[in-house]
Amino acid sequence: MNIIRAFITGFKTVECTVDNINDFNLIKFYFKNRDRYINIISRYSNNNIITLVLSEEIDIKYACTLFYDDHTFSDCDYFKLFASEEFNGRFFTLDELGLNYNETYSEFRVWSPVALSVNLLLYKNGNTADLTATPTKIQMSEINGLWSVRIDKNLNGKFYTYEVNVYGNINEATDPYAKAVGVNGQRGAIIDLLQTNPIGFENDSPITKENYTDAIIYELSVRDISTNPNSGIKNRGKFIGLTEKNTKTKNNKPTGLAYLKYLGITHVQIMPVFDFSYNSVDEKNPYKYNWGYDPQNYNVPEGSYSTNPYIPNKRILELKEMIFAFHKKGICVNMDVVYNHVFDAKHHCFELIFPGYYFRRNEDGSFSNGSNCGNDTASENLMMKRFIIDSMLYWAREYHLDGFRIDLMGIHDIDTINTLRDRLDRHIMLYGEGWNLGTALSSDKKAIITNSAKLPEIGFFNDITRDILEGSIFSKFDKGFISGKEGLESGIMTSIVGCTKYSDDTSGPFYSPIQSINYISCHDNSTLWDKLKSTCSDEPEEKLMARLKFALGILLTCQGIPLLSSGIEFGISKEGVENSYNSPDEINWVDWERRDKYIDLVTYVKSLIDLRKAHPAFRLSTLDDIKDNIKFLFVPSKNVVAFVIKSLDIIDSWQNIVVIYNANKYSVEIKLPPDTWNLVANKSVVSNKPISGHSGLFLAEGISVNVLYNNC
Repeated sequence: MNIIRAFITGFKTVECTVDNINDFNLIKFYFKNRDRYINIISRYSNNNIITLVLSEEIDIKYACTLFYDDHTFSDCDYFKLFASEEFNGRFFTLDELGLNYNETYSEFRVWSPVALSVNLLLYKNGNTADLTATPTKIQMSEINGLWSVRIDKNLNGKFYTYEVNVYGNINEATDPYAKAVGVNGQRGAIIDLLQTNPIGFENDSPITKENYTDAIIYELSVRDISTNPNSGIKNRGKFIGLTEKNTKTKNNKPTGLAYLKYLGITHVQIMPVFDFSYNSVDEKNPYKYNWGYDPQNYNVPEGSYSTNPYIPNKRILELKEMIFAFHKKGICVNMDVVYNHVFDAKHHCFELIFPGYYFRRNEDGSFSNGSNCGNDTASENLMMKRFIIDSMLYWAREYHLDGFRIDLMGIHDIDTINTLRDRLDRHIMLYGEGWNLGTALSSDKKAIITNSAKLPEIGFFNDITRDILEGSIFSKFDKGFISGKEGLESGIMTSIVGCTKYSDDTSGPFYSPIQSINYISCHDNSTLWDKLKSTCSDEPEEKLMARLKFALGILLTCQGIPLLSSGIEFGISKEGVENSYNSPDEINWVDWERRDKYIDLVTYVKSLIDLRKAHPAFRLSTLDDIKDNIKFLFVPSKNVVAFVIKSLDIIDSWQNIVVIYNANKYSVEIKLPPDTWNLVANKSVVSNKPISGHSGLFLAEGISVNVLYNNC
């Protein structure tokens, strides 16, 4: 006879699960909240679940205990009440949270309906290693769960935390809404944000593209792109390293920002730049490597990327300088954001300030773990939803960002993502990983690929195209279309139309090409070069390079939004390491020497990028445009796909474009549509001007992408 678990489900209701309902007499249950017993006025059961209705409301600031006869059960869990409409309706607030600073006063606000008391702690410095620092303690007052205090003096230069008395614990926590912090992010910093703007930043603004499909995204890490000694960048691994002009290798080839401008991409996708957990990267001595998918302070830049993490203004100013420098070069900046989990939930400010609210729980009360990081945030809870939206709106407004890539977006609920889309300016890109993860949220509510119809303006990382091209990421030796696997023609056709619902025979999950973020590799898993070395290990380097060019040729001529991982254009390798999140710099850095060695490959990819940018036919923005303008050609040969883009309803200098993908090692003859065609791309050259003329039969070389056009 056991009570398995007990939950508070309403302000007057308790629910418990027992092993065998026949062993229990419902009249023998007793309930205690704080130091008082509350009468149970109604008891009923459904199978092994018992519901108890109380005579008066529970005080949520105190623990609750359920008794049966003379036996005591452990404290009841509140997380079901905290997730309820009843709770959110009572305590949700739109009042400003965090620090509101000006020169004459500062007002602090933090939300915790369960706290017994909250004190503001003011410090003279932001270094917690200084054990001699004694804070000034100031009591805060509460109105319906919102704690606040106003200090009528100029606090600029001071640091702060909150001391929260909750469920018998005295916790010191940073402000979840902190916009500046001291070294290692353990204390909020009080600063004037206006003093963090670079000169002229007020005249900067995000760059507007006509359509999301005009984007060509390049993923990079602030640390990786400049750490290699041959980068020619002085401030290696720092935000301002990407502001340096005309940086070059010893071979006089461009690096850093100059290289990205040369390559011709339109957007950079910056891997996480918010404040990382100090457990993974110590800002005082950042020798340890980490990608940063371990959030600590969501609204603050990472200090190890600044030239001085002890000065709170520095990291903010220098990140803005980096974004400003990209904008001056006409390059948009998308930020990789990780709201799905934190590094350590039990010690994170969310849980220290309001335990049981911000993180999603399983039925047994344990942390949900669809993120495989030990905890999932509960975006469906209104104040967590509000936090995510507030945070991203702040980044967009304060830092002039052009887009967001949402890490493990499938952890979040559909309503949060759609609300975010509605609140952000329309030019701002919004996309993420729509994997269906095992989090404690029903599948119909998850922001996942199979729910793309419910998220019509959200982009998704397209693993269908990825796996068709290179093979499964979960098998080192599984081949794809580019590495010689047969029978994938239908999958390639689906990829060509952006995995949209083009036809019964060629149909993907997306309702628009703006939903399809096409990629072959990113920071996760093997690099494309390492994957090719595994799947085609018997081939010489020259053949592997041909396959890499073939892959990128397909990627940049498919409909949707292409994304390139940094270094893919010159066959970057991580020496076979598939998950290099904490591998040393030598594994992760952009190898500029290798770039110089394979500059001809880079030139080929740059020409593909130029070709895509020059012709709207490769950048259709609606499903109707794709259906009206793309027709597949009959090809009797296996492992070959060909199609025509007819410029019926689009403005392109080429009226008709034929694209041919030949995955065979040998040449194949393709019957072209009537009239004369101009070849502009093959396995060796990509040009915006004719290379040669063709009619009738065209000989497509093995392992090649071919592009021809006419204006007939």
